[in-house]
Amino acid sequence: MALLSIATSIVTLALKFGAYFLTDSVSLLSDALEAIVNLAAGLVAFGALTIADQPPDDRHTYGHDKAEYFSSGVEGALILAAAVSIIVTASARFLHPVMLENLGPGLIVGLLAAAMNLITARVMLTVAREHDSITIEADAKHLMTDVWTSGGVLGGLLIILFVPEWNILDPLIAVAVGIHIIFTGIELLRRTVNGLMDTALSPQEIRRTANLIQAQLPAGASFHDLRTRKAGSRRFIEFHLLVPGATSVNQSHALCDRIEYSIANHLSKASVTIHVEPAETEAPIPE
Repeated sequence: MALLSIATSIVTLALKFGAYFLTDSVSLLSDALEAIVNLAAGLVAFGALTIADQPPDDRHTYGHDKAEYFSSGVEGALILAAAVSIIVTASARFLHPVMLENLGPGLIVGLLAAAMNLITARVMLTVAREHDSITIEADAKHLMTDVWTSGGVLGGLLIILFVPEWNILDPLIAVAVGIHIIFTGIELLRRTVNGLMDTALSPQEIRRTANLIQAQLPAGASFHDLRTRKAGSRRFIEFHLLVPGATSVNQSHALCDRIEYSIANHLSKASVTIHVEPAETEAPIPE
């Protein structure tokens, strides 16, 4: 998927700069600048997915899944940088307006680039949901942001094509697009921080986990101290399981296996750690 994003970004980058050189439109230039960010983000995503796919090793016994958060963080920062660049570039046109040229051909080229990004983004969002990958999702949302950017730009230029006196729309649209994509960058950075800070699973997933555990418990057993976190697409769940003191090691182990199997069947890539305690006494953890 990252390679698809990179290939699409290279082609759309060439198309968008071609449209800019045809028309001298600052909004198309802004769209082209964002395409550069798309290409850089695709390269970062490819590197992050390559690292995250590596199996656990002696130094990374929990795996490399958190590498995805570095990718989404870089991508969020790149989006914000693109937004600032777009706004600054467009602002100069308020002081020095120009008449646009060759809008018809420029619109056709821009529309082709937007269509390519839309198709690629839809495919990537589907794959991101299937694999629960924040890296692919971040890259896909970045491309969808680019589609919205292109749509706004092309819509404004279409108006200017028929009403040339309204060429002030060119920098206005560029500024509006820059402000809009700022929110996408902030959301990606927020999710990145949550992941790196080991934020718990969603309330819905926590409730489901608790219900799954409870459904497997025999009479006299209970659980407490349920803790969760997520690293990339991998979920980590741990809790204390209280069983009657007369329960054998084999029985406790079999119960743990049933609980782990149940959770794994309902939550993808779940790693479960269970600490078994006697229900009659909750001895303090030795220091």
